[in-house]
Amino acid sequence: MTRGLLVAGTTSDAGKSLVTAGLCRWLARSGVSVAPFKAQNMSNNSMVCPDGAEIGRAQWLQAVACGVPPEAAMNPVLLKPGSDRRSHVVLLGRPWGELEAGEWATGRRALAAAAFAAFGDLSSRYDVVIAEGAGSPAEINLREGDYVNMGLARAVDLPVVVVGDIDRGGVLAAMYGTLALLSAEDQAHVRGWVVNKFRGDLDLLRPGLTMLEERTRRPVLGVLPFLPDVWLDSEDALALAGWREAARSTDEPPGSGTLDVAVVRLPRISNATDVDALAAEPGVRVHLTADPLVVEGADLAVLPGSRATLSDLAWLRSRRIDAALAARAAGSRPVLGICGGYQMLARDLVDDLGVEAPTPQWRSGLGLLPTTVRFHRDKRLGTPTGSWCGEVVTAYEIHHGVAAWRDPNGARPFLDGLEDGVVYGTTWHGAFENDGFRRAFLARVAAAAGSSWTPAPGAPGFAQRREAMLDRLADAVEEHLDTAALLAMVDGPGSTVPS
Repeated sequence: MTRGLLVAGTTSDAGKSLVTAGLCRWLARSGVSVAPFKAQNMSNNSMVCPDGAEIGRAQWLQAVACGVPPEAAMNPVLLKPGSDRRSHVVLLGRPWGELEAGEWATGRRALAAAAFAAFGDLSSRYDVVIAEGAGSPAEINLREGDYVNMGLARAVDLPVVVVGDIDRGGVLAAMYGTLALLSAEDQAHVRGWVVNKFRGDLDLLRPGLTMLEERTRRPVLGVLPFLPDVWLDSEDALALAGWREAARSTDEPPGSGTLDVAVVRLPRISNATDVDALAAEPGVRVHLTADPLVVEGADLAVLPGSRATLSDLAWLRSRRIDAALAARAAGSRPVLGICGGYQMLARDLVDDLGVEAPTPQWRSGLGLLPTTVRFHRDKRLGTPTGSWCGEVVTAYEIHHGVAAWRDPNGARPFLDGLEDGVVYGTTWHGAFENDGFRRAFLARVAAAAGSSWTPAPGAPGFAQRREAMLDRLADAVEEHLDTAALLAMVDGPGSTVPS
């Protein structure tokens, strides 16, 4: 018998990922052997597992919440959009190919079979599997080929809890409408509602919750409060800047001075969580922006990763951000490129195999680092280690573009990449989660920028903050949700709800 639960949402960014992480940590703290699962994830924010498999960042985080090693079965299908109509497909942690929008009808069958097999594999090794849905289960135009929401629930007989974000407004209508749009067979799997991100007087909300229960014949399992101090590893583009204010805590010791960091908001930005650790550092203010004046004026400008490096480079030029970056370098003001951003800093980018586009391309880069980048069909996946200025660095890499140095003329190694004056580039993601490296790098930036910023004595490390946030989520689950009802759903055999 399958023991598990599917956490669906009324919309994207309703809080499915965090609620799933909270449930996972709550069960793990209770001594339950639990694993996360998401049949199909569409995100350019991914992670490399210890075995070299690539999965969505949210499922990696949920595995951390469970206290178990992340693995490919936890996110068997990962779609990485390269354009509005074309996605790179990662199947069981490895590149599988690409699908155009019109190919989903046939492509989904093979992906669904692999996803269901992965769920069965996890179920055979763990007591409980907490699955996360995608988008909304009421996307009825996609229902026929669905294997991540109600398609999964019916295939493996999972009860479904639907999460709604009250902070956006209209949550009661969204919940009622979600149920109303489902078929009777799908409705039978929906067992209850969770209201997320509530702030205010709960007594004012209760009459609406009572009416929702009466009209849907399903219970409201609880109301989770808005948690401003929890901003974990967002995978949704709507929430990329969630750390801007939430990352700073009044409980942290004050540092000296401030640093302003401008992160360029590329259209196909990937692994934007690279800057989460910067935002968590006391005195560091991170801004996600497409304004060249903000980019030019910050103490540090960051070009993050991109799933479409060549097209994002063209976009960057159209916004005159290239001129802002060139002005920074000429004025000895630090610039950092990570993965795709590092590749953009090169003199030349060569895609003679058509890896990023249907036809071969050659582009001149920003010319701020003496490198040439060539795109290879085989994706490089790994979890490298290294050091910089005496600080040990562990990281992960996911890239097709490979940079080769050309006439470095005094430039020095920077992790796996290069530093030339105040311009830095690396393909390594997650490097700034290493506390010593992050603080050493920021101290160098502060010196170059003329800032008085120094690391705050006694400030918590990034991994420590992540663990504290996961525990905060689990605390909220225990305090605000009907955990007895949730356990009954997880443990009980499949049953239907009368219509």
